[in-house]
Amino acid sequence: MTRKKLSLREFQENLVQRLTSARAGQTSQAMLGVLAGRDYWLLDLADSGEIVPLPPLTSVPLTKPWFCGIANIRGALYGVVDFSAFQGGDMTPRNADSRLLIVGARFGINSALLVNRALGLRSPDQMEPRPSEADSRPWVGEQYADPQGTLWKRLNLRNLLGQSAFLEIGLA
Repeated sequence: MTRKKLSLREFQENLVQRLTSARAGQTSQAMLGVLAGRDYWLLDLADSGEIVPLPPLTSVPLTKPWFCGIANIRGALYGVVDFSAFQGGDMTPRNADSRLLIVGARFGINSALLVNRALGLRSPDQMEPRPSEADSRPWVGEQYADPQGTLWKRLNLRNLLGQSAFLEIGLA
């Protein structure tokens, strides 16, 4: 069996087509899946922004440990938050799989979440809803289990970006 090699350009074009068709409603409630720490997250495509490989980051002194620094992405500066560490989890390794999820542009905030990996499009319609346990984090929405039993949490970006704890990066 021969495997067709896919160039990076073809992969990106295919992904853009899938995201565009999903945003246009051609995919039934497709959501973006990401892994942050040990948690699997689903984001609405309308809320999620661009996914980029981890660029060089400029550190900012006197900030909280979960604030990774500033990233320059095509001339725009974004504050980068380690999403796992922000929630009290492990620091996200900075390797070839790590990605920045540009969020907040829709809400007027230049922010990016550092995640372990982007996992592509997922459909909650193909998952089993799970009862949400009491969670003090207001950005945690509905929960689902995929056919393999993996628990996915819906990320409410509006609630995350509205948290003073998320916005206040300076050490007290």
